[in-house]
Amino acid sequence: MRTRTEKDSMGEMEVPADALYGAQTRRAMLNFPVSGWRLPATLISALGQLKRLAARANCDLGKLAAGVATWIEIAAGEVEDGKLSDHFPLDVFQTGSATSSNMNANEVIARRAAQLSGDEAKIHPNDHVNCGQSSNDIMPTALQVAAVKMLHRDLLPAAAVLTQTLTAKATLFAKFIKIGRTHLQDATPVTMGQVFGGYAAQVGEAANRLRQAAENLSSLPLGGTAVGTGVNTHPDFARRVIAALNNETGGNFREAANHFAAQAALPNVVSAMGEIKNFALVLHKIANDIRLLASGPRCGYGELQLPAIQPGSSIMPGKVNPVICESVMQTAAWVVGAECAVTFATATLSNFELCVAVPVVGYQMLESLRLLTNVVRVFDSQALDGLGCRVENCAATVEKSLAMCTGLAPLIGYDAAAEIAKTAFATGRAVREVAREKTALSPDALAAALDPKTMLAPSVELQV
Repeated sequence: MRTRTEKDSMGEMEVPADALYGAQTRRAMLNFPVSGWRLPATLISALGQLKRLAARANCDLGKLAAGVATWIEIAAGEVEDGKLSDHFPLDVFQTGSATSSNMNANEVIARRAAQLSGDEAKIHPNDHVNCGQSSNDIMPTALQVAAVKMLHRDLLPAAAVLTQTLTAKATLFAKFIKIGRTHLQDATPVTMGQVFGGYAAQVGEAANRLRQAAENLSSLPLGGTAVGTGVNTHPDFARRVIAALNNETGGNFREAANHFAAQAALPNVVSAMGEIKNFALVLHKIANDIRLLASGPRCGYGELQLPAIQPGSSIMPGKVNPVICESVMQTAAWVVGAECAVTFATATLSNFELCVAVPVVGYQMLESLRLLTNVVRVFDSQALDGLGCRVENCAATVEKSLAMCTGLAPLIGYDAAAEIAKTAFATGRAVREVAREKTALSPDALAAALDPKTMLAPSVELQV
């Protein structure tokens, strides 16, 4: 490998000749050969955008010469667009402030800007590209900007489509009555439409909480520099950068009201990760319900029919498994683990004026958003779109359920209805048949009491 000699404050370092990064990045590469996982591309892109806007703001504030700022803007734009991604090699498990990755960006942008300008010595990574910034404020800011973008661009639109699909299924299944279940035991009837309406509402409510999380994440640490005081930055720097960011993104980003709070423990990040986990849990619940309701096809619940998309067994011919539901649930499990990592990392690595868990927190949060977006789209197109209701199975289960005695209780009393349920269970007969023998109800009254349609909503009932 051909190399060149680079210098930093610690001395000389051999760097690959064609690399845009410099000595500090190379040192970090050698120091942290841990996982082979890199920081998400969305985080690096957000960092490039912030570096570009920072150069413009510093030029307007008289901190950078116009020529220097222009070349930095162009080079940082290439980072933002992902054109220089090969020059960001650092491991996630690095310095907790992500200083290594910040300096990686500074070095890449400085060298690329110098190449573009034709003056290799003109632009300095720290003095120019990092002007007015610290890793301690720019890196969590980049994380939050990336997360907000991914929420609004990716996950929330996918969640909206999922809600629409579930709502459409609720309408399609509105007249299909099935048995409800609580504690894994028979309960009073519901419609499959009511069940899916509940699913749609769960996704919609979880999405609303994610929108609030995005709003909270829009409060940015930028401007606090090293410890929250704003040392070595212009008083108007953060305001100008954030105004330009809003102009480009249409966002509602704003400077944190208190930089000490924003940098010391990343509270909005922790809170948002909790809502991301909650969204994953909603998906897990829905996928698991559907998986169980579609179990069978002959020896399970058999109330739903999932589309057959691939063979399910290497040994059992004709077997089809609920593979998409399983994929959703595994993704949710990963996100639950990611939230646990974020919670633990921020709790144990938030000391005094700084949380030093930014790289692992950023990786877990942004990767969770990416995975959830992808699996929501798969769930919608590969499972829910072709999902059907096995109406005959639903009706048969309702008729034989002991929970139908609930309709008798207002007419004959709880204890008498319980005796009918016990007799029906012991003899293997339907509640309707036993009730004909054990009550004095007229055929019409009995038919009305055991009509599952009357159990689907509140009603004024005659009590014993």
